[in-house]
Amino acid sequence: MTYTVSITSQGQISIPSKLRRELGLEKIGKAQVFKEGNRIVIEPIKDFLQFGGTLKTKIKASPKQIRRAFEGYLAKEAVTGAKA
Repeated sequence: MTYTVSITSQGQISIPSKLRRELGLEKIGKAQVFKEGNRIVIEPIKDFLQFGGTLKTKIKASPKQIRRAFEGYLAKEAVTGAKA
């Protein structure tokens, strides 16, 4: 399905709710945006903290510290041009 969206003066767009649900994009979350040919591609980024207790680890860091480290990793990957 094709949707027509508006682009604000600040370059922002709103993704229609039906499409967000289909892609698993939450109201508050992160997405990776990149150019592929003449297209803009938006991919949801799953926050690994959502996995809760499914990962067995002995990391002694707060969720806030882990999130900051992960965001730093994503920023570094974005600068080097690699996909996360």
